[in-house]
Amino acid sequence: MNEHSSHSAARGGPSLVRIAVAFLVFAIVWRVLWVVVPMIFQPALEPRAVTPRGDLAADEQATIELFRGASPAVVFISTLRRSRSFFTLDVTEREQGTGTGFVWDSAGTIVTNYHVLASGNRWAVTLADHATYAAEVVGTDPTLDLAVLKIDAPSRKLPALALGSSYDLQVGQKVFAIGNPFGFDQTLTTGVISGLGRSIRSVAGNAITGVIQTDADINPGNSGGPLLDSAGRVIGVNTAMFSPSGTSIGIGFAVPVDQVNRAVARIIQAGRPEEPLRAGLGVLIADDRFARLQGVDGAIVSEVLPQSSGERAGLRSSELLPDGSYRMDVITRVNDVRVRVLADLHDAFRGRSPGEEVTLEFERDGASYRATVPLQGLD
Repeated sequence: MNEHSSHSAARGGPSLVRIAVAFLVFAIVWRVLWVVVPMIFQPALEPRAVTPRGDLAADEQATIELFRGASPAVVFISTLRRSRSFFTLDVTEREQGTGTGFVWDSAGTIVTNYHVLASGNRWAVTLADHATYAAEVVGTDPTLDLAVLKIDAPSRKLPALALGSSYDLQVGQKVFAIGNPFGFDQTLTTGVISGLGRSIRSVAGNAITGVIQTDADINPGNSGGPLLDSAGRVIGVNTAMFSPSGTSIGIGFAVPVDQVNRAVARIIQAGRPEEPLRAGLGVLIADDRFARLQGVDGAIVSEVLPQSSGERAGLRSSELLPDGSYRMDVITRVNDVRVRVLADLHDAFRGRSPGEEVTLEFERDGASYRATVPLQGLD
């Protein structure tokens, strides 16, 4: 390389460096100006002011209080199955499903659906405070899709729900369901009673009558949870939904609490459901709702079958009169035990055998009658 070339390279090197540095400085200054200038010439952006909403509406406050009061009594039930491998003899435990239940009393009694438990051989109950306890089955009644569990938990953790009645429910009144749909615990859904006196098929294959229909969402996992009235009382146990797709479409069902109350008491006492009726009068009794609509406190005889015990007792079928009223016989007592609803009549006959005599009291057209008659067998 000659001397001229060496001087040119020496001069060119620093020039390129100066250009690169100048370009870098320009880029930095441009970036700073891009950020800073808008901040100088534009006003600072702040979140919009929040508009106060005022007090919650009265019905909202009532719903919130109802949930706060009832939710501590609603539990999460896990159904488990323990099995042993045939080849390795290893024991494994898998969750078969989940459901809902609720605290029946401070002794640790939990009520739920039979179908929630049916697929398992071990069960766990998780309370509202997320404490989990192993559960034992006290007894079941598949014909009503009911089951009773027992857990050993401190009584202070077991607030029982208040019980209402179901015989005097009305279509249109508000209802509330608390459960664990799809595994999401402590979920509240609301709606109204859409229908009464429905009949659904139980897991045992029989018909459950007098069922409550509601449009409150009852999805998979809600089964076994309480259906509450606006006073926070249990009026039914959510047991099924009707949906071809398997998701809620606004038609859910609950077993009425009047049936639940009797069944649970029997299960706790005897560890098994009530014995089926073996004897009766051979008469058909009107639905309790019809009796309430007529202002009747008793069991209305709808139809008396020919040559039945009821016919021998002098009972007559109900008759619609020209003025739109009914002439009807109303059974008010069996062996001096007061009969107000159909279930009272069943209780009076339960455990009795065909041929056993009972004394009936009934009313017709304002007059009272009394008859002693042997019961007949039921097919």
